[in-house]
Amino acid sequence: MMGTPRLTSLSHGGGCGCKIAPGILAELLRGPLPKRQYADLLVGRDTSDDAAVYRLNDEQALVSTTDFFMPIVDDPFDFGRIAACNALSDVYAMGGRPLLALAIVGMPINILPHEIIREILRGGEAVCEAAGIPIAGGHSIDSVEPIYGLAVTGVVDPKFIKRNDSARAGDVLVLGKALGVGIFSAAFKRGVLDADGYRAMIDTTTQLNIPGMELSTLRGVHAMTDVTGFGLLGHLLEMCRGSGLSARIASGNLPLLPGAQVLAQSGMATGASNRNWQSYGEYVELAPHVEGWMQAVLTDPQTSGGLLVACDPAEVAFVEASFARHGFDRAVVIGRMTAGDAKVVVE
Repeated sequence: MMGTPRLTSLSHGGGCGCKIAPGILAELLRGPLPKRQYADLLVGRDTSDDAAVYRLNDEQALVSTTDFFMPIVDDPFDFGRIAACNALSDVYAMGGRPLLALAIVGMPINILPHEIIREILRGGEAVCEAAGIPIAGGHSIDSVEPIYGLAVTGVVDPKFIKRNDSARAGDVLVLGKALGVGIFSAAFKRGVLDADGYRAMIDTTTQLNIPGMELSTLRGVHAMTDVTGFGLLGHLLEMCRGSGLSARIASGNLPLLPGAQVLAQSGMATGASNRNWQSYGEYVELAPHVEGWMQAVLTDPQTSGGLLVACDPAEVAFVEASFARHGFDRAVVIGRMTAGDAKVVVE
């Protein structure tokens, strides 16, 4: 389509689906807002969890979340799919079942052709249809750069909520998806990501984290979150802080997207990866044998990343089987939770 601008060229913020650095938003919210307690608000903003949860009765609670970002790819349909999967993931990470979504749309309507915008919306609708939910409405504005996402409402049995602050010492850590999305998106923007790499990035970012609904019913699954903008280390540190524990990761066990190691070794990384390290690197201990490129993997911001599950060792086989049933062939044990101050040791 001659004359049509690349979606990623309109994304001035880097377009990697990154969030505000860990702790910053919590500090911003903590000061000016009242700390009124609501008995039925089961999960709020206190633990940096994936979504809010509000109890309706003894068997039902609403799960509510919102997520949106700028393009990490130029194909509008794929951008819509990725953004929708990323938003839905927060409900799955709480153990919830999505019910409906509202679209959040900001587009430079005098720059982007309307058919491109329609393709973005169609991509989001395709993912929601796969999840079995409608996009029931939304809100749109004229924006200087493309922004798309969803506000999602789900439901969960209060007994099965999986928070990120309830891990236990001795829990095994299972990661559901391979790492490297941010590295691949940086390579794509620089024109050095090959066709196989692009397809791998699309495949992983458009895979719905539906095992979360099943995992939430397992008694031995104690905590769960999804790995997104703060990278593996950032989200694991949130789990450590909330649970009052340390964690140990086996770097050799980390699943990587095909080609991610070579790109990381060449110095490929997003700016957000460095910012992530600056915000929490003091709470990370890297063993002497861990090579420098691994830091970029550990801090790599994931868009629509995998579930991170903390479970009893006796439950690992069931957790891995659940992932396998839903087509997550890269799910693997990456470490464990241990007693001690909130930090992550990478071995």
